[in-house]
Order: sequence, then structure tokens, then C-alpha cells
Amino acid sequence: MVQADMAETGSGGPGDSGERPPRPEGRFRRLRTVGPFRPWRAEGGLWRRGIVIAVLAGAVALLTALHAHVPNRIGNLGSLSETFLPWLPILAVPPLLLAALWRRSATALLALLLPVVVWLNLFGGLVTDKSGSGGDITVATHNVNAGNPDPAGTAVDLAESGADVLALQELAQGQVATYRAALGKTYKYHAVQGTVGLWSKYPLKGVAPVDIRMGWTRAMRSTVTTPQGDIAVYVAHMPSVRVKMHAGFTANERDKSADALGDAIALDEVGKVVLLGDLNGTMNDRALRAVTSQMRSTQGAAGHGFGFSWPASFPMARIDQIMVKGLEPVRSWTLPRTGSDHLPIAASIKLG
Repeated sequence: MVQADMAETGSGGPGDSGERPPRPEGRFRRLRTVGPFRPWRAEGGLWRRGIVIAVLAGAVALLTALHAHVPNRIGNLGSLSETFLPWLPILAVPPLLLAALWRRSATALLALLLPVVVWLNLFGGLVTDKSGSGGDITVATHNVNAGNPDPAGTAVDLAESGADVLALQELAQGQVATYRAALGKTYKYHAVQGTVGLWSKYPLKGVAPVDIRMGWTRAMRSTVTTPQGDIAVYVAHMPSVRVKMHAGFTANERDKSADALGDAIALDEVGKVVLLGDLNGTMNDRALRAVTSQMRSTQGAAGHGFGFSWPASFPMARIDQIMVKGLEPVRSWTLPRTGSDHLPIAASIKLG
């Protein structure tokens, strides 16, 4: 009778509760259904997971593609986003990709193709090498930084760049003589207006300041007489911009200066124009449209890569520009770092 009772209750012996401990392989089977070991078919399927990630990917794609519609009325947010526009998908896609893989979401992975396609459409052409050979003249520009600890060394580096025409911005009055002395052996002609200057192997004429509505001179124009004919050369340093918590992107003064510079270039009687300078803005920035709408960027037309020029320690934006009107860029590149917080840039141009 005792044996029968034990058989009926399924007891394995005295003190046994009747519940068997889980087998080790059972615990491992449950472990595989959670966390990073979760199979793709769990939690509603690979198509229904990761909806939030997919929405974020779509938002990055829309913001990149429709950047021109981001309003500037509040803190110049449009211009701020356009200044660093190439970086938005680059910084956003990798963490979203990791999240999509963690969630094992096919929907999120497909959605991440959207910002990649938009980025390639906008910037893929910059990645390819469009540089050529030849050119009639080489020009260079550099914001030398008023606080440059080695202006003489910077001048020597620039003189060795091979540029026929060299533009400098942010010339401190106490350092102008240093640049004149260091560059005088290479460049026979030069002119300085306010805090900008132009050094040339060819004669200069018609040197004059350009009013960019700042109250002091940070832009100039000169006609450079080359063997292939005259070209108008503008040197400009747009007002600085800052990102402030209470005011956003403080670019209003720069925008007014860009409009004034654009007006001056549009009215120039010389059909061949070169603009060299620190515009404190990129070619994507709508606020520089008065200039960019009538001129070509040498980097975009004949460069390789983005040609970022600032900050020199880790370049993130091309705010220094060489632009042309009525001329053909052949090659565009950045020069080695100097004592400035900007990188110098150069370009070869056909004049004929």
C-alpha cells in the first residue's frame, strides 16, 4: 500500500516535493530567448520590431534632404544645420545601425538606407577625385590668425606653396611687417587693406577696400594683371559666428556682410573673378547665397573630398573658400597646417 501511494503521488522519496529541478539545457534554451541571444523571430517578428529606430532614421534622412526648409527665424537653426550638414548622417547612422542589429529589426535596417542614399546624393560627388593637371595660375588663401605664435614661419610655409597669388586674412597690425618681410622675396607685389592682404607675382592695380557693412575694413578688391589677361581678385573675411545658448547661431552680421559682398561681385566689370577668403560659412549655408549663387567652389568643381579647413586640429567644416566666376578650376586642395587655427587652401585655375 505504501508503494502504491508513492506511485500515485509521483514522489521520488521521502521529503520530495514532487517538482523536478530544471535541466541545465532548459535554462540555456530560455537564455537564448532574451538579450543579445534572442532569435530574430521573437517578440512579434523581425518586421514589427525597431519601429522607433526606423522613425529616427527617416527623420535623419528628411532633415538632411530638406535642410533648406529648416527655418532660420529661431536662432539661425537652418544655417547652423547646413554648416555641419555632411556630419549629420555620418554621426547618426552608426549608433542607429547598432541599435537595429541589437533589436534584430529588418524594418530599421531598411530604413537606415534612406539617410545613406540621401547623403550619397548630396555629397557623393565630393568623395570622387575631380582634380586635373595644368592650370594657368595657382591661388591660395589663409586665415593666419591674429594670435599666431609664429607668423614668420607661417609666411615661409605659404611662400613655399607655389601659389602665384596669395590672400591673407586676420592680419594683426603688429605682424604685417613680419609677413611683408617674409613674403617679399617670393612676391613682388602686395597690398594690405585693414586686416586683409594680397600678395602676387603679377602686378596689382585698382586696389581698394570693399564695404561689407562692418564698420572697419575686412575685405578688398584688386585687379591682377596676368599674361592671360586681367582678373578681379577679392579677399574677404566675413564676421565670426558663434553658438550661444540664449541666442542660437549668431550669424546675422555675417549674413549682412555676405549680401554686401555678393552685390559688389555682381557689379564687377571684370568678367573673370576670384574670391579668396574666410567666409565663416560653407557652400551649403543658404545665408551665403548672394555669393554662392553666382560663383563656383573650386573644391566642389575640382577637388577630392570635402577639403575641410577648420579647426586645423580636427577639420570639420570648409569655411575658407576659393570661388571663381568666368574661370575654370583645375585642381583644389588643402595645404599643411601652420601656426593658425585654420588650414590654408589652394587651387589651380585656367584663365583662358
